[in-house]
Amino acid sequence: MTDFAKTRQMFDIPPGVIYLNGNSLGPMPKAAPNAINSFLMDEWRTELVRGWNTKNWFMQSNTLGDRLGRLIGAPAGSTVVGDTLSIRVFQAVAAALALAPKRRVILSDSGNFPTDLYMVEGLMGLRDVGYELRTPAPEDVLDHITEEVATVMVTEVDYRSGRKHDMQAIIKKAHSVGATVVWDLAHSIGAIPVDMYGTNADFAVGCTYKFLNSGPGGPAFIYVAPRLIDQVEPVLSGWFAHEAPFAFDLNFRPMPGKIDRMRIGTPSIAAFSLLGAALDIWDGVDMLDLRARSIELSEALISGVEAKCPGLTLASPRDPEQRGSHVAFKFEHGYACMQALIAQGVIGDFRAPNIMRFGITPLFTSLEDITQAVDILANILTEKTWQNPEFQSKALVT
Repeated sequence: MTDFAKTRQMFDIPPGVIYLNGNSLGPMPKAAPNAINSFLMDEWRTELVRGWNTKNWFMQSNTLGDRLGRLIGAPAGSTVVGDTLSIRVFQAVAAALALAPKRRVILSDSGNFPTDLYMVEGLMGLRDVGYELRTPAPEDVLDHITEEVATVMVTEVDYRSGRKHDMQAIIKKAHSVGATVVWDLAHSIGAIPVDMYGTNADFAVGCTYKFLNSGPGGPAFIYVAPRLIDQVEPVLSGWFAHEAPFAFDLNFRPMPGKIDRMRIGTPSIAAFSLLGAALDIWDGVDMLDLRARSIELSEALISGVEAKCPGLTLASPRDPEQRGSHVAFKFEHGYACMQALIAQGVIGDFRAPNIMRFGITPLFTSLEDITQAVDILANILTEKTWQNPEFQSKALVT
């Protein structure tokens, strides 16, 4: 069994803080300062440019990709790390479209994270061949997967409500009509069990700074099914993806038969040091244990809020099997109420127009944390402290 008391001790959470926002930005692992200092003093300072060989910097996109891939059921050699999630969305959708050159429909849903849709709109503008982006309601995606669709691009866990798509059903339906699926796993990796290989998934992308705790702006990743690696077109054809990057040929030749072809340019090795330290925590975590504890904690949060916090309405699916690892509640004055909570040391977040969001992260969240958070929220509602003037003005980042 996973020792969650042990993992909790591996994070540096400020005293007096109940942190329920790991679904947005994970807290700092205690090993992070030593990891970044070791990179600075024992690698960059001493090795200089030699570090690309002596410290194997050049292959860290792959070695970290394999470590991360374990958490999404990806076989070795199918995942690389680097760049941002937005870049990886663009890269994956472009590769998926190239596999269906005669089709013009990209299917997503109206609940998808907006930047995913923005990146597709930008791609469509660059390749002006009549592409159409369709965004039905999330629950209607299956019905809209037809033979017109080139690829389906969806986020497995809805960033607002926590609603979880049925990955297996969508993949099966898409494949039956000759389409592929691009999964955004931003709210899945480190939150719920994922099995890329077992579900016969095509592509997946995601970030590492939420549930994986790699730090603000931590590197993203892309997964490509091994059966597709030789076929995918790396539209963002950077030199790290070249068959012979140090030959400096003027013409691009993608690395044959390897996920390396989905690398792009020079990654941040400093950020990789923080990601490595964060992944060390996951070496002792079983995802089934994590999921069971996540459900236990989320159910406790829901029952506590519904018993003690009138005015808040559950915005997440009632069935825990149909949601990820964050819980959302609707409240007319959600922003002000969340600011009042944060002022008392309970950190969640707000999503427009009226969603109060709470991340359930078993690596460092306990049942006692949930109980205390509910009591503090109930007191804020009873005393109406959310009405205080200091909680009414929205900050730049909400």
